[in-house]
Amino acid sequence: MKRLTIFALVAGFVTLCLAQSRTATPIRRNARVSQRKIIQLTESKLKGSVSLEEALAKRRSVRKFTGEALKPNQVSQLAWAGQGITEPQGGLRTAPSAGAIYPIELYFANEEGLFVYLPEQHSLEQVIEQDVRSDLATTASTPESVANAACDIIVAGSARKLMTQFRDKARTFMLLEAGHVAQNIQLQAVCLDLGSVPVGEFDEKGVNRICRLPRNLEPIYIICVGYPAAEQTPAAGSEQSYAAAKKAVLIAARENFRDEELFDTKHVLESAGVQTVIASSRIGIIRGMLGNTAEAQITLNQLRVDDFDAIIFVGGSGAVEYFDNPVALDIARTAAAKRKVVAAICIAPTVLANSGILTGVRATSFLSERERLIRAGALYSGAPVERDRFIITATDPTVAVSFGQAIADALAGR
Repeated sequence: MKRLTIFALVAGFVTLCLAQSRTATPIRRNARVSQRKIIQLTESKLKGSVSLEEALAKRRSVRKFTGEALKPNQVSQLAWAGQGITEPQGGLRTAPSAGAIYPIELYFANEEGLFVYLPEQHSLEQVIEQDVRSDLATTASTPESVANAACDIIVAGSARKLMTQFRDKARTFMLLEAGHVAQNIQLQAVCLDLGSVPVGEFDEKGVNRICRLPRNLEPIYIICVGYPAAEQTPAAGSEQSYAAAKKAVLIAARENFRDEELFDTKHVLESAGVQTVIASSRIGIIRGMLGNTAEAQITLNQLRVDDFDAIIFVGGSGAVEYFDNPVALDIARTAAAKRKVVAAICIAPTVLANSGILTGVRATSFLSERERLIRAGALYSGAPVERDRFIITATDPTVAVSFGQAIADALAGR
């Protein structure tokens, strides 16, 4: 009996060894799979040189990029801005979350592959080794932006994580959090002198497939980030080169002009090759509502309408100094009579209204000026930017770029 027991134990041991030997091959095969690459991000900065107000004022959608790779510290700041830990003990993050559940995950696609952000470790974990940006571009409504951005940040969310606590509001709260995250990232991009554009129209199934997202995640945004590409020089003979032969004057208040309405409009025109001059009620330094300064080269008394192809009145609270200024009103009337491009933004369309050139003209303005324009005979539309032949008006600083583009188009004969 004792011999039989020993024999049985030996037989069992041999059987176990054989079984393990048969399963050894797949175990070794799995061991050969390389571990995921972890990139420890640099420590995030909590202070910068750009104020929140400046970042808000400068934020614009940038769709063309140079393709230059981002620096490690820039990637670190973008990741932290989106989902970074701000209170280690409680695990609180930069973006608010319903119930502090945090259903959002961030994926970073660059030339090295695709990475998921790990907020607790402030690191990136590689998910895919190949550059997926070109494939990702095929799913998006703006493929050029996605393909050429230095980094595409995929904002993905899981409504399922919120379902237990919030039930039918789960997806709504997930989308709200995605919006907070996206705005954080874009404002951080401004502070880093980078451009960005959020892409919300894409093939969700395609993004899921390319990025191999877990089943419980759905892509919500693709935020393209990179260095803005310089404007190309227009070809000779093109409509834009025709605009390059033009000259515009921007009339701004000596105090409290609206910064974006001057600088963004000026930038758009100069990018189109239009020569610009700043005029004010005095020569020298003038100051905007946000604290930025500019230099006025000429005064209104020195301004000759014949020297310019476009007369542009910049808004801001200080623009009231031109509402009943006889010189300013005469400039607007003379420019309109000579069929020059006459433009005004924010509260400045009141200057055009008081000069009498808006009668029967479709126009818009900051809402506070609506009744003034209507009383002057304008056909008030309330549109962000309104163009009626050679007269162009706009509502506020958020549309300054579109306002500038409308002026450039008018000067180019488009």
